[in-house]
Amino acid sequence: MQGGSSGVGYGLKYQARCISEVKADRDHTTFLTGTLSLKEENEVHLLRLSSGGSELVCEGLFSHPNEIWDLACCPFDQRIFSTVFSTGDSFGAAIWQIPEPYGQSNSSTLECVASLDAHVGKINCVLWSPSEKSDKLISMDEQNLVLWSLDCSRKSAEVLSKESAGMRHSLSGGAWNPHDVNSVAATSESSIQFWDLRTMKMVNSIERSHVRNVDYNLKREHILVSADDESGIHLWDLRKAKVPVQELPGHTHWTWAVRCNPEYEELILSVGTDSAVNLWFASASSEKKTSESPVEASRQRVNPLLNSYTDYEDSVYGLAWSSREPWIFASLSYDGRVVIESVKPFLPKR
Repeated sequence: MQGGSSGVGYGLKYQARCISEVKADRDHTTFLTGTLSLKEENEVHLLRLSSGGSELVCEGLFSHPNEIWDLACCPFDQRIFSTVFSTGDSFGAAIWQIPEPYGQSNSSTLECVASLDAHVGKINCVLWSPSEKSDKLISMDEQNLVLWSLDCSRKSAEVLSKESAGMRHSLSGGAWNPHDVNSVAATSESSIQFWDLRTMKMVNSIERSHVRNVDYNLKREHILVSADDESGIHLWDLRKAKVPVQELPGHTHWTWAVRCNPEYEELILSVGTDSAVNLWFASASSEKKTSESPVEASRQRVNPLLNSYTDYEDSVYGLAWSSREPWIFASLSYDGRVVIESVKPFLPKR
């Protein structure tokens, strides 16, 4: 199914690449996004979906000193988030706190809680532990993984361990396993690597070229989804990961990111440089499901693409589901356009 957009939109002042759900906000559907301007002072926007779902309201506008290349919200404190940024000459990463009170009318400066300054090369991402009781986070550059302990009250971050992936591997990003807090998947030019954080050693890998992004299925313990530059989307059963259990076509140009729905295990979103957001129906299992309805089985055999949202004028890089309302997602195109969509018409019948 092809379609435009009937979603709720919001325009940023500058170009942008990253958006994150504020999962710690239990009362509202909220997202945080940051801009990528080389010449102007950048901004972080706190966006909240109205109770009726008809308007995306800016609840806070904050200045950020550098271009934001990665942004991730703390899972246990709605005022804390991380950014990876570029000064033009080098990359850095930091943990920030949103000041109180805040509002769009009084753009204010963010408070830096801690700098993640254990890197030398280009930093790619910061991952927060999926455990809400954990103070751990990981920063990743092209060669190294660094495990941190964060103390917001003391405004400090301590390096717990640091390990090199080796010169042969150029790390680009990753995902923390929500089913195992000691396991992280890291993407590189030639493989998906699986690291044990207790030993800070790589314990397994999937040989795969040019994997752009990965995400774990929250409802299926052993399922990982990967987005490849040219060969689409692959679903892996990590118990037998020599070949993918399912392949999806992806996008007509690079598939940039994939996200598994937090509640409906069959739904996967992807974005790409073809200016589209695709919604997929995938079994996410190597085992035949006897309870599968005829409609769902037919979808999977004939065309797993449920809908393509194509009302974008630039590459789409940012993508986030809402945990609070799992039929809602936010997307962000490079021209700074945020769109909130509902997938309610495509939800699997329970």
